[in-house]
Amino acid sequence: MPRLAVPLTESQIRALEPRATRYSVADGNGLVIEVMTTGTKVWRFRYSLNGRRQPLATIGDYRMISLRVARAKAQKYAELVAQGLSPASTARRDRGAQSKADVLREAAELYLATAMAGKSDEYRRTTRRALDKDVLPAIGDMKIEAVTSDHVVEICERIKSRGSPKMALHTRNVIKRLYEYLMARQLATRNPAAVVPARSIATFDSRNRVLTGDEIGTMLRAIDASSIRRPLKLALHLLVLTMVRKSDLIESTWREFNLDRALWTIPAARLKKDRDQLVHLPHQAVAMLRELHQARVSRQFVFPSVRGDDRPIAKSTLNQAVKALGLEVEHFVLHDFRRTASAHLRQLAQRRETGVSALDGQLWADFVDRQVADDRNQTAG
Repeated sequence: MPRLAVPLTESQIRALEPRATRYSVADGNGLVIEVMTTGTKVWRFRYSLNGRRQPLATIGDYRMISLRVARAKAQKYAELVAQGLSPASTARRDRGAQSKADVLREAAELYLATAMAGKSDEYRRTTRRALDKDVLPAIGDMKIEAVTSDHVVEICERIKSRGSPKMALHTRNVIKRLYEYLMARQLATRNPAAVVPARSIATFDSRNRVLTGDEIGTMLRAIDASSIRRPLKLALHLLVLTMVRKSDLIESTWREFNLDRALWTIPAARLKKDRDQLVHLPHQAVAMLRELHQARVSRQFVFPSVRGDDRPIAKSTLNQAVKALGLEVEHFVLHDFRRTASAHLRQLAQRRETGVSALDGQLWADFVDRQVADDRNQTAG
C-alpha cells in the first residue's frame, strides 16, 4: 500500500531550499510543489488516466497561489480525473486567468484573499478600509518594487492632515504587513514601510479620557440593547462595575470567586505580583456572576472561548464587541473605564465628605445604576 503524503504547511513550503537539481514534495491528493534550482516554487498536479501516468499539470507559481487555493484547484482537477477527463486544458485556462501580482493593487488583492482568510471580520474590514481609502488610490497602480518609503510617508502625512494621526499609524502598519507578506512570497525584496519609524508618524500622550455620567449610561444601555452574546454583555458590565483590567476579567476562573462573600481573589501569579488582589464585589456584579455560573459551559473559565476548547475568550473580543455597537463615544477605549471609575469616585467622596475609598465598589456600582436609569428616563421622555 503506498505511503500517504503528510500535508504541508505554509512555513514548511517557505523553508524549502533549492538543490542542484529540481525536486518535488507531495502535499496529498495529487498536489505537489516543485522546487526549481533557482529557488522558484511551482504547484503541480500529478494524476493518472486509464492506468497510465500522465504529464504533470501545472497549477501555478507559489508566490501567487496560496496553499489553500492550490489545494482547492487540485481537488477540482481530481474530480475531473474521476470522471475520466484530463485536467490539462482546465489548468491552462486557470493559469491564463491568474493575475500577475507585480502591481501593488493586484498584490493587495492576493494578500486580502490569502493572508486575511483566517482573520476576524473586524481585522479584515479595517485592513481593507485602509488599503481602499488611502493606500491603493495613491500607489495601487505602481509596481511593487517602485514603492519607496517616501510614498509611505506621503500617505501618512495626508491622513494626519485630516486630523487622524492614529489612522495614519494604522495605515503605515497595514503597508508594512502587506510587504512582509510579499517578501515571504518572494514578490518583493524590501519593505518600504519598515524604515519609517512609528514615532515619526504619531506619538500619543498618556491617556486622560474620563467618560461622563451620560456617556456611561448611553453605553451600557446600548450594550443591553445590542445583539452581541449575553456573556459578552455581562463581561462589559462587569468591566465597568469591578474596575479591573480587561485581561484580569477575561482570564478569570470560577475558583477565584466566593459569591456568598461577594469576594473575588485574583491570584498573585496571574497578576505577576507579590500578593493576591482582593476585589469586593457590589451586589450587581454578584447577580451577573451568578447568572454566568448558572449557564456556564466551562468548569474553569468564566468567559470561555466559543471554539470548544477550554480557554478564555481572546483579548480582542470585548474590543470588537464595543466596535460592533457603533457608538459615537469619542476617543474611547475599554481601559478608560478604570480611569472613569476612579475620577467619579473621587468626586463622590468630595460631595459626601466622608473620605470614600477609591475601592468602594458598591458606591460606584450604585452611581452607574443611576446613570443607566437616567439615560432610560431621558430616552422614554
